[in-house]
Amino acid sequence: MALHEVPLETFPNKSKTKQIELCFNGLNYKVNMGFRKGEKEILHDVSGYFLPGQLTAIMGPSGAGKSSLLDVISGYRISGVDGSVTVNGKVRDLNEFRRISCYIQQDDRLQPLLTVAENMMIAADLKLARSVSLADKQNTIAEILNTLGLTEAAHTQADRLSGGQKKRLSIALELINNPLVMFLDEPTTGLDSSSCNQCVSLLKVLALQGRTIICTIHQPSAMLFQKFDIVYVLAGGRCLYQGNSRNMVPYLLSEGLGCPKYHNPADYVIELACGEHGNDKIDKLVKATQNGRSLEWFENGEEISSHFPTGPKKALALPTKKCVGSLQETSLWNQVSVLLRRGFIKVKRDKTLTHMRVIVNILTGIMLGTLWLQVGDKGSRVLDNYNLLFSILIHHVMSTMMLAILTFPMEMTILTKEHFNRWYSLKSFFISVNVVDIPVPVVCCIVFSIIIYAMSGQPIDSTRFTMFTVISLLVVFIAQSIGFMVGAIFSIVNGTFVGPVLVVPMMMFSGFGVRITDIPLLLQWGTTFSYLRYSLEGYVAAIYENRTTLPCDHKLYCHYRYPRKFLEDVAMPDDQFWNDIIALTITLVLAKVAAYLLLRWKIQSMR
Repeated sequence: MALHEVPLETFPNKSKTKQIELCFNGLNYKVNMGFRKGEKEILHDVSGYFLPGQLTAIMGPSGAGKSSLLDVISGYRISGVDGSVTVNGKVRDLNEFRRISCYIQQDDRLQPLLTVAENMMIAADLKLARSVSLADKQNTIAEILNTLGLTEAAHTQADRLSGGQKKRLSIALELINNPLVMFLDEPTTGLDSSSCNQCVSLLKVLALQGRTIICTIHQPSAMLFQKFDIVYVLAGGRCLYQGNSRNMVPYLLSEGLGCPKYHNPADYVIELACGEHGNDKIDKLVKATQNGRSLEWFENGEEISSHFPTGPKKALALPTKKCVGSLQETSLWNQVSVLLRRGFIKVKRDKTLTHMRVIVNILTGIMLGTLWLQVGDKGSRVLDNYNLLFSILIHHVMSTMMLAILTFPMEMTILTKEHFNRWYSLKSFFISVNVVDIPVPVVCCIVFSIIIYAMSGQPIDSTRFTMFTVISLLVVFIAQSIGFMVGAIFSIVNGTFVGPVLVVPMMMFSGFGVRITDIPLLLQWGTTFSYLRYSLEGYVAAIYENRTTLPCDHKLYCHYRYPRKFLEDVAMPDDQFWNDIIALTITLVLAKVAAYLLLRWKIQSMR
């Protein structure tokens, strides 16, 4: 069944009768260009009116401000915004508005390792109240998938879907809780003509059920253009036209800019917006439409003009009432449990984070063990063993941190979408991510420790092995937290540079190469903050603490036959193990807290 042939009665939750009229008046939007570069104004005093039951297209050339306008009226951008946005004639409360709306961004931000059905069930468990039964959730999902033509792909992983299917799945996920307002940024990008028609036909079906649907579109074909009810044309952050799609040609004709015969009206208005026919034509059209305030070219312009505010602008940030309670539909612990379920499915299927990670740790352990074969219990090779311990430390830090830096930015893109659309809180996301990332590192670390400990000939003592492994685990989790911090703030390219740079000072103050006592007084403070110092001290304590003599395979002389002599030379006391454990634990807690605060700051700064 084609999407445009789907009867409206098949769609779930059709009982919602409330409709949303969305109006914005005198919107200005400025962005900071960077240090000492000032600000750039993207939107210039634009106004507009979006109706329920209508499919609205925001059109314009690249750089016209389409996505910025969508970001502002959806509430995704709140910084640098001036003007008023009203919902059904009342000043918008942003939190209340987020409860009835959703924003589907241009790129398909889906969980690639989950099937369509799994993605839908996770969304249902997060977005529907606990009082909704499993049977009702399954019925809702089945009806949505049937309506959107995704039933046959229900058991297909999201990364194996076609472009059109991914777009439809993105829409399906937000339809779970039946939003009254839907914002879509370039929903047809990357699709062929057939998929574009299917996507817009689907949006038309959803709009006819009473929803207010606004999407940006760059340059639609003539057939696609006719499917839109309302067209809003932007040029340089100003409105050239607002009204019914069928009225756009008469409007242009009334301004002496008649569309050439056999010419696509959408192409022609984009040509005008680009200034190909002169910038004076842009100014003329902006004046004619009063920068979006004129409602003359709507089907019922006189009827709705009474609802359009003509008085002074109201502040965008002044709500009429305070939103009470959590923005999310379910409790924190339900969100955590659902996210944990999703996380463990991903871990099970992710070859990079799971299978490859285990294999790399095994191979690295074998290579290091071969290179430093049976050096751990020999008095003549204490320095070689010391070098091995530092190499193990760097392996744990770099492999764990870089993996987090490379994978977390992709998780960030999904987080920004799902968190804004009220799937879950930032706390529940952070808790679940940290819990999900415990089992695999623990297994890898223990396997690596067994291999390297046995091959390098460290003392056969369960207590010492436990001390060695505990230090390794703390280092891994600290490095993982630092990777989260870098991955949350920086892109993959910048993160791969920043991550190793952050490790270098830790290495400088670790006591390896330069003894801590030999570091200049002006830099002594650095040793207090170097988690590699405490890690190396912990390793050395695990191997050499409270040992009297070491076997010596040189008959005449072994300089470090007595471990205490070695500990004195590297300036590491033999009674610091528990102090090192405490220092590493504090560092881990601080790193986790810092990672959460930076993540929250990043999410807020993006808006």
